[in-house]
Amino acid sequence: MLLGLIDLVEIEKIVIFLIVLSVLIVLHEYGHFIVARLNGVRVNEFAMGMGPKIFGWTSKRSGTMYSLRALPIGGYCAMQGEDGKTAQSEQQREFRQSGTHESDNFQAKSPWQRLAIVVAGPVANFILCFLILLVAALAFGVQGNKEQAVVGPMIAGLPAQKAGLHVGDRIVTLDGKPVTGGDELVKVIHGSLGKPIAIGYQRNGVVKTVNVTPAVCPKPNPPGQGCIGFTPIGAYSRVGFTEAVRDSFIEFDNIATQTIGGLVMLVSHPQRYAGGVHSIVGIGQAATTIQDFGWGMYLGFAATISFALGLFNLLPIPALDGGRGAFIIAELFRGKPVDPEREAMVHIAGFAALLAFIAIVTFRDIANIVQGKGIF
Repeated sequence: MLLGLIDLVEIEKIVIFLIVLSVLIVLHEYGHFIVARLNGVRVNEFAMGMGPKIFGWTSKRSGTMYSLRALPIGGYCAMQGEDGKTAQSEQQREFRQSGTHESDNFQAKSPWQRLAIVVAGPVANFILCFLILLVAALAFGVQGNKEQAVVGPMIAGLPAQKAGLHVGDRIVTLDGKPVTGGDELVKVIHGSLGKPIAIGYQRNGVVKTVNVTPAVCPKPNPPGQGCIGFTPIGAYSRVGFTEAVRDSFIEFDNIATQTIGGLVMLVSHPQRYAGGVHSIVGIGQAATTIQDFGWGMYLGFAATISFALGLFNLLPIPALDGGRGAFIIAELFRGKPVDPEREAMVHIAGFAALLAFIAIVTFRDIANIVQGKGIF
C-alpha cells in the first residue's frame, strides 16, 4: 500500500512537470504565432499537444484552426508556406517558381520579417521566464537569508548522502526533539562533530529516523564544526509589488548569467562540463525533486527551463529556430537564399548529430537513475 502511494506521488510529480513543460512549449509557439499574424502571415493551425487531433475549431476571421491533440506534450504553429520538411531555401525557390501571389505566405515576407517570426518563439520564452519569476515572487514571496529545515543540494560522499537522506526531505526532529527552523538545525549539526544525531525526516508524508554522525566540515568552514553534507533551503518571505519586480529582475539576470555562462563553459571545455548537460529525463528527475521544496522554488525552476528553452532554440543548429534564423541571416548578407542542396546537407548532418547527442545524454540520465544517482 505504501509503495503504491509513493508511486502515485511520483506519477503526480511527473504529470505536473509534463504539464509545465507543455505550457512553456505552447507559449513558445504562441510567440511565433503573434509575430506571424502581426506580419500578415496566415497560421493554418495552432495546436496544443501532439499526435492525433481530439477536436479543433477554425476561426472564420483568420482561418486558423485551433486544435487540441491527444498527447499533452508541446504544440506547434503551422504557417502558410512552412511544411516543416524541406529546407527554407528550397521552400523559397518553390514559392518563387510557383508564381503565386499569396501575400499571407511565410515565404512571401522579407528576410527581416521571417527572421522576426523565427526568433519570436525564443524571445517569448525569455519574457515568460521573467513573468514566472514575478508571479512566484508575488504569490509565494522571495528567498531570504533565513533557512528552512529542508535538505537542499548535497555533497556526494558525506554523511547525509551515506545515511540515505534525499534532497527535499524535511527534517522534523533531532534526537527526538522537534526542529523549529533551519537555523536551529544548522546550529545543532555544527556543534555535534563526531557525535551521532538521530535525525527524524519526512518524505512523501512518511516520517523516518536515521542516525547521522557529523564529520569535519570541508573548507572554508571554521575548524571544529560538524557537517553532514547538505545546504538547507532558504525560507520565503512576502514582499510588495515593487520589491517583487526588483527581485524578479535580479533573478532573471542570475538565470541568464548562469545559463549563458554554462553554455560558454560547455563549448570551451566540453570534457569537463558535459556531465552538467541533461536530457528531458534528467530535467524531469530534477523537477520531481524540486517539487518537494514548494511552489515558490518550483516556479523558479520552471523559469530557468523557460530561459534555457529559449536559449537552446537560438543555437544555430538545424531543426531549431536558431538554425532557421542562421540561414535567413546568410540570405540577408548574400542577397539571395543559400543553395537549397547545401542547406539540405547541413540540415541532415546537423539533425543527425543533434539526435545522437540527445540519445547519448538521455542514456546517461537513465543510467544515473537506475544506479540511484540524483541530479543534485
